[in-house]
Amino acid sequence: MNLTAKKRTEMSTKQIRRAGSIPAVFYSPGVEGQSIEVNGQQFEAALRGVKPGHLATTKFTLDFEGKKTEAIIKEIQYDVTTYRVIHLDFEELKKDTHVNVNVPIECVGAEDCAGIKLGGVSRQVIRAVRVKCLPQDIPANFKVDIRELTIGQALRLSSIKKPKGVELISTADEVVVAIVKPRKG
Repeated sequence: MNLTAKKRTEMSTKQIRRAGSIPAVFYSPGVEGQSIEVNGQQFEAALRGVKPGHLATTKFTLDFEGKKTEAIIKEIQYDVTTYRVIHLDFEELKKDTHVNVNVPIECVGAEDCAGIKLGGVSRQVIRAVRVKCLPQDIPANFKVDIRELTIGQALRLSSIKKPKGVELISTADEVVVAIVKPRKG
């Protein structure tokens, strides 16, 4: 996803937002953060194309003063009343430098899950897991197949199949999803 970025001017952040841009900071390993602004319309259009929960693994190409740089969003701030994006932090992706990223977890096979067919309910405890990897190895998501689970069973992070070069930062014992009895009441 391409975004046009430029060095932040002397305008205040309110003025930048009124002009249709989003104030941001661009971080590069070993370099002090640089204040930039990105085109607000381009970012909003790009955001509409991102599947919910997948923003952390979405790579953006910043066109900054004629130089194209690949980056991911490290932090996003929203206005509390309008939920419009008011600030972004980007981290440059360098091919030989590891990054830490939250990768979404998707449960598949619910329609064929033995426990759900017996009246159980799927409870996803963890929706994303933090990993360390090189930029080219960032997975879009992890799929967890729950077809074989019955009531009272759970899958843990240790059951996630990780691609080569991807290291889980979380504890492997943590429960990702469990099939539980529904609450009565």
